[in-house]
Amino acid sequence: MKELDANIEGHLAWAHEHNPAALVLLERVLGEAAGHVRQRRVERRIELCGLRVRKTLEAFDWAFQKNLNRSLVESLATLKFLDNRDDLLITGKSGTGKSHILQSLALRACEREIRVCYTRCVDLIDDLYAGLADQTYERRIRRWARAEWLVIDDVGLGQLRRRDDEPTAAHMLFNLLDSRHEQAPTALTSNIKLGDWGKYLGDATLAAAILDRLAMTSICIDIDGPSYRDYLAKRRAKDHGVDTTT
Repeated sequence: MKELDANIEGHLAWAHEHNPAALVLLERVLGEAAGHVRQRRVERRIELCGLRVRKTLEAFDWAFQKNLNRSLVESLATLKFLDNRDDLLITGKSGTGKSHILQSLALRACEREIRVCYTRCVDLIDDLYAGLADQTYERRIRRWARAEWLVIDDVGLGQLRRRDDEPTAAHMLFNLLDSRHEQAPTALTSNIKLGDWGKYLGDATLAAAILDRLAMTSICIDIDGPSYRDYLAKRRAKDHGVDTTT
């Protein structure tokens, strides 16, 4: 009802000027109200999904990453790969735009009212370890597993904690991804070589099993290019008269 009241004077003024048929006026009023309701739902999706910033592909500097397949990334923006339950794996050095692309796609998915769960890998593992500590591990892993689209950013960034009496990060990540395998799509980014996942996650065998599953179902993008953050830092330094050539 609030949506109908919000712009009633504007609608009446429009009706007075254009003298539409009653059905046309009703469609205009109800259509605008429905649009407001949908926008609130989208905002709620974004608030709950875990994104800390709102990145867009329109703001991505394509000219800077000359080796990146722009047409492939823009095709991903249609989100058809989610309908096909394809996974997504984006790799590359730090600062090459992996997270920007993934967060942009996550935002688009929220705008399509897909239930997205976004998290950094280190935060996901910390959450699951907290579940081991307070006996809520099964509930927590089910919550992550239920996401329509699970987005795990920055595999390889941040230190993963573990005690000797606890399972490895690889064990927990494998269980989570295995429960979603070919059932619901998952996306990951990583700034370390895939061969180093075993060392980072604490178990080379299970890391290999994770990558084996991803190889079956993933669209893979490797961004072989310079760091945009380094470029911005050097540009700011130059603007302040600092010599960065040495």
